[in-house]
Amino acid sequence: MKIRTTALILSAMSLMSVAVLAQREAPAIDTIRQADLKADLYFLGSDAMKGRLTNTPENRIASEWIKSRFERMGVAPAVPGYFQDYNLMTVTLGPTNALEINGTPAAHGAGYFTQRFSATADASGPVVFAGFGITARDMGYDDYASDIVKGAFVLVVDHEPGERDPASRFDGVVTSDAGGALRKAQAAQAHGAIGILYVSDVHNHPGGGANVNAGGAWPAQPSRLGTYSLETWMKSITIPAAQISAELAATLVRGSGRTLEDLSRSADTGKAITPVALPGAQVRLATSVTRTALPDRNVLAMIEGSDPQLKNEWVVVSAHFDHDGVNGTQIMNGADDDGSGTVAVLEIAEAYVAAAAQGQRPKRSVLFAQFNSEERGLLGAWAYTETPSVPLANIVAVLNMDMIGRNEEVPVPAPPVAPGGAPQGRGGGGGRFNGLEPQTAESNANALNIIGGVRSPDVRAAIDGANSGQKLEIRYRYDNNASQLMRRSDQWPFIQHGVPGVWVFTGLHLDYHTPQDRPERINYPKMEKVARLVYQTSWDLANAASRPKLLPR
Repeated sequence: MKIRTTALILSAMSLMSVAVLAQREAPAIDTIRQADLKADLYFLGSDAMKGRLTNTPENRIASEWIKSRFERMGVAPAVPGYFQDYNLMTVTLGPTNALEINGTPAAHGAGYFTQRFSATADASGPVVFAGFGITARDMGYDDYASDIVKGAFVLVVDHEPGERDPASRFDGVVTSDAGGALRKAQAAQAHGAIGILYVSDVHNHPGGGANVNAGGAWPAQPSRLGTYSLETWMKSITIPAAQISAELAATLVRGSGRTLEDLSRSADTGKAITPVALPGAQVRLATSVTRTALPDRNVLAMIEGSDPQLKNEWVVVSAHFDHDGVNGTQIMNGADDDGSGTVAVLEIAEAYVAAAAQGQRPKRSVLFAQFNSEERGLLGAWAYTETPSVPLANIVAVLNMDMIGRNEEVPVPAPPVAPGGAPQGRGGGGGRFNGLEPQTAESNANALNIIGGVRSPDVRAAIDGANSGQKLEIRYRYDNNASQLMRRSDQWPFIQHGVPGVWVFTGLHLDYHTPQDRPERINYPKMEKVARLVYQTSWDLANAASRPKLLPR
C-alpha cells in the first residue's frame, strides 16, 4: 500500500499532541476487571444464546441484553431507545431471466447468470468495454471518463488492477471496496449505463471464466447462515446485471478487432482506461429477482463530552455481537468472535460512567457501537455509515475490537489429503489462515495485532502511548496481506468513508469459527489488558488537542 511522503510528514507533526496524553492514566481504568468480563461472556457465549445468528430470536435477545446493560449502567442512548434500526435484504431468483447476444439466446445457469444485486429490469442496446469498471474518486480514478457509456451496456472484468501487487494503489493485495461487483454496478449506473455485464479478468485467471455456473450465486440448497445484503444497497441498483462466460464475452468484443485477454490486460495498468466501443455487439438482458426486506439493528450508547465545542466530535468504541448460530447439533458459541469485543465495550462504557461519577468526563463524546451482522458482511457497520447517528466527518477515530480474548495460533499447513483419506479436522491450517505465517499460541502470549495503523499513524501513536500501562507486545503486520484481514471487520466501512479506524485483534486460532470457540477457552487476564488499552486510547483521543488524520491511498 503506497503512502504519500508529504502526507506522512504532515501526520507526524500531530503525533506528539496525541501521544503525550497517554502518560496520564485514564480515570477508573481499574474498574475494567477480568471477573466482570468473564461473567458477561459466560452469558453471551453460552449454549442458550445459540450462536446469535442474524435473523434469529437469540440474536434479538443479545441486542436486548446489551441495551439492558447500557441502561443499568446509566449510559445514555445514542439514538432513541438505543436501537438503530435498518433493513437487510434477501433475494430469490424470479421467473423471467433471459440474455440475447446479437440475437442468440444464452442459457441461464450455464453461459451466464443474473447477479443477486440486479434489479428486475429489461434493457436492450449496444455494448462498451469499460475495463474494471471502477470509480474511485479519492484516488482520482474513473474508468468512465467518456460519454459513450450512456445508453449502453458496459462489459467489465472482475476484480481490480494489480490484485496481486502489494504496491497496488488499490489497498495493496487487499481487495478494495471500489473493486466489488455491486460498487461497479453503482458506478456504471451513475454514468448512464443501461445494464452491466461482468466477465472474468482472464489475463489474471486463465480459464476462470470459460464456464459460468449459477450455483455460487443461486445455490440449490441455500446456506443455513442466510445470504443478505443491505436494503439501501439493493434499492440503489435499478439496472440489470449479469455475469457472463468468457466465451460469450469473446463474441461481444470480436468487432473491436481485439481479444478479450488483450482488452482485459489493457485495463490492468493502474491507470483508468477510456471506454472502448464494441462495434456490432448488441445485447438484450431481462432480469427478475424477488427482494425481501428483513429488520436488523445495532445498539448504540454514548457518553457526552465536556467541552462545549469538542463534544460535537466523537470517538467510536465498537464490536459486533452476532455470530454463526447452530450447525446441526453443534453450537457456534462465538465467545472470542466476537463475544469478547462485545463485553469489552460494555466494560469500557462502565469505566466512563465511573469516571463521570468522579467528575471526570472526556472533552469529546464517545460512542459505544455494538454492531450486528458483521459475519454476514459487516452489514451493521455498513448500515451505520449509510445513516450515521452523528456526521461521519465528526468522528475522529474508530477503535474496533473483534476477537480480543485468545493467543494467535497459525498451524503449519497439512499436506493434501489423498482421495478417500480422512478430513483434517481442526488442525492443518489451510484456507482459514491464508497468508499468515505459522506461529504458536505460546509465542503470542502477550501479543496484540493492530490492523489499520498504516492508514492512521496518529491512532497508532495513541495506542503505543496508551500501552505504557499494559505493556502488551503490539504488532502492526496485517494491513497489506493476502489474508484480507484489513477488510474483515467493522473498522473497514469507516475507513472507506474517510474516518481513521483500527481493528484491535489478538489473532486467529484453531477454534476460530468452530464449536470450540467457547467462554472457558478465553484468556481473561490478557483480555482485561486489551480492554484497558482500548479504554486508555479512547480517553486519550477524546482529550487530544488535535484529531487523527487518515492518510490517502
